[in-house]
Amino acid sequence: MKRIIVLAAALAAVVSCGPKMTNQEKQAAYEAALDQIMEEYNAAEDKNAAQDIAIQKIVDVSLETIKKNPNDSVALEALDECYYYAEPEDVAKAIASMSDELKADEKVQKISKSLDAKINTAEGKPFVDFTIDHVSGVDADGNPIYQKVSLSDYVGKGKYMLVDFWSPWCGPCKKEIPNIKNVYETYHGDNFDILSVAVWEESRKMNWQNTIDTAAVYGIEWNQINNGHKEPADLY
Repeated sequence: MKRIIVLAAALAAVVSCGPKMTNQEKQAAYEAALDQIMEEYNAAEDKNAAQDIAIQKIVDVSLETIKKNPNDSVALEALDECYYYAEPEDVAKAIASMSDELKADEKVQKISKSLDAKINTAEGKPFVDFTIDHVSGVDADGNPIYQKVSLSDYVGKGKYMLVDFWSPWCGPCKKEIPNIKNVYETYHGDNFDILSVAVWEESRKMNWQNTIDTAAVYGIEWNQINNGHKEPADLY
């Protein structure tokens, strides 16, 4: 009960629009609310269940903070804290309530663009196509042979398609490959197939050759699109 009272008090403070409350005070109150949520999470015995509850509380506190403080910098921190977990439509509504000055912030602009991608590729929506210069091989001098390849070359052909976005520098991506391989060996056929799309290679100074070599080492034998860089990742 004490924790609930403390959290309620912190939330009441942070969402206050009173003229006597400074931006710094609003910031401190918001951070206190987040700290309280994390204390509750850390004290919980069932971390899996507590995590979902904590995330929802952070989203609720953050969205309410933006709603009540659309002209203050604390709204920027609240947006940064919740946009990944909140429903895209709720985040879009929160951004729409902000002042023009806050909307012009570079981070807000970036989040708005990301929201468009989430909404356009949400569950139940038709897939968004892309076309890139896939490296299909090398010539006699070792130079890449580029081939225009689209997502629609594989998806939308009447079968279920698991599309895996990965990169040769991404540890968690590579750790997941054996699981994907097991799914492929178990289910692929007339009704199901897999496509791996390599993205963001350039962010770790890697290129198409790193992707091809890594795919071979990890035994990726299903459909592949390499040399994706930013475009597929930005769309999805």
